[in-house]
Amino acid sequence: MLSVGISGGIGSGKTLVCTIFQVLGISVYNSDLEAKRIMETNELVKKEIIKLLGEESYFNNLSLNRKFIAEKIFNQKELLHSLNQIVHPAVRIDAEIWSKKIPQEGGYYLRESAILFETGIYKKLNYNILVTSPQEIRIERIKSRDAISKEDIILRMKNQWDDEQKLPLANFIIINDEKNLLIPQILKIHKTLKDYSLRPTDKLPNINL
Repeated sequence: MLSVGISGGIGSGKTLVCTIFQVLGISVYNSDLEAKRIMETNELVKKEIIKLLGEESYFNNLSLNRKFIAEKIFNQKELLHSLNQIVHPAVRIDAEIWSKKIPQEGGYYLRESAILFETGIYKKLNYNILVTSPQEIRIERIKSRDAISKEDIILRMKNQWDDEQKLPLANFIIINDEKNLLIPQILKIHKTLKDYSLRPTDKLPNINL
């Protein structure tokens, strides 16, 4: 079974794209959601987060105080990096365990991560998909979704690589600019990956569509 990464900047529409792949019968590991679960259930991770950010990181040492953590690491790259160093190794192990349990009939699975390329996870996967969208469209999506200012959105975007840095590392590009239709792009990639999943992984072609 092929392992396929999928990423995109905040507001790119990556979640919608993953949902369409799921409709096609493809299993998706959502790193962002699973990271939040791990941060609440993994006692070692919780201990390290409290050590880094303080007791206020959790409500009654149980549920994650997301607002506090977001404000704590906001615009502080060193703290964000330290938090990622705690959470990402646990997520990586969890994803590997998950991948061994999912049905094999799909031929491939998706591993979603907002920082797939920044962390180097993409190197461990067979192929990688990048969802792109113009910055202004992304900003409008986030403003309507999260009700935060344009200035704060741009600061969040600066914590991720620009698409220009990611494009050379991706095998497939999905353009979500509200002009190009999403489903035909996804179906083309789906067919390609289904075909390649029938080949031995040591004989997979180098592609960039």
